[in-house]
Amino acid sequence: MLEIPVYVFMGFLESGKTTFIKDTLQDEEFITGEPILLISCEQGEVEYDLEELKRCNISLVEVEDKETLTADFYSECQKKYKPKKVMIEYNGMWTPEAMSSELMPKRWQLVQVITTVAAPTFELYLNNMRSLMMSHFTDADMVIFNRCNGETRKPALRKSIKAVNRRAQIYFESEDGMPDVEVEEEMPFDINAPIIELDDDDYGLWYLDAVDNPQKYVGKKIYFKAVVYKSPKFPKGCFVPGRFAMTCCADDIGFIGFMCKCESSMIAPYNVREWIYVTAEIACEYQEDYQGEGPVLYAEKIERAEAPEEDLVYFT
Repeated sequence: MLEIPVYVFMGFLESGKTTFIKDTLQDEEFITGEPILLISCEQGEVEYDLEELKRCNISLVEVEDKETLTADFYSECQKKYKPKKVMIEYNGMWTPEAMSSELMPKRWQLVQVITTVAAPTFELYLNNMRSLMMSHFTDADMVIFNRCNGETRKPALRKSIKAVNRRAQIYFESEDGMPDVEVEEEMPFDINAPIIELDDDDYGLWYLDAVDNPQKYVGKKIYFKAVVYKSPKFPKGCFVPGRFAMTCCADDIGFIGFMCKCESSMIAPYNVREWIYVTAEIACEYQEDYQGEGPVLYAEKIERAEAPEEDLVYFT
């Protein structure tokens, strides 16, 4: 039997979810006349045209309580509406577990998670509900910042998302709904210097930029302070010099860094979690941990270092 694609739309109230869904339902390639189930978990200022939905063979189910979204609920929806596509407009104040694909019928296939964000209110929500807001981005395939204006710091917004979800596609729309081109942010270090020297506070910016644009750094040399990470699973002479980063909240701290190769004797004197200075040349190679190609460092010099004043990396 054919799988039934499920599209989930995340975002806070008035972030543009309903408008985006309504625009999608105007797309003739998406609307083919086959039954579509639209599960709406939030009511904002923009409303659906019930007659238009009926004309397009779309069934609307409104949900007011997160506890309603159970395996039995989804199963009953499948039996009653027999949809060929499912769209879920999720409530921005609910944590994401209720839209887990594990609760959905076997034939339902979660194919895309789209998060919409009203750019002018991003920092307000981030400062007051950081953990909840970042949960909207963790599994998103696409993030759309709408209502962007001349004061919108698009590069900074992009880095905030990439810190928790490298694979998300990020788009910006102006206040009139037209695509808003992102302006590349000037890095706080000289990428054209004989050796790129990173200040302690710049490691996170460089890391995210290198993840997104590895070819940009191929053949360049870099000097930075990092913590040693070794593993018995690494090939001989390999380690990861990196930093611990807080991406969402105090409970969400992870280690970020790139594989580094060198002579075994260079890294042998240094223990795990010891601070070092690394001078290395950057390459772009396939790594199984990356699930593809990415930055790989070739160390030319390793020196012992003191811990920085702030040992955590922040992205926002």
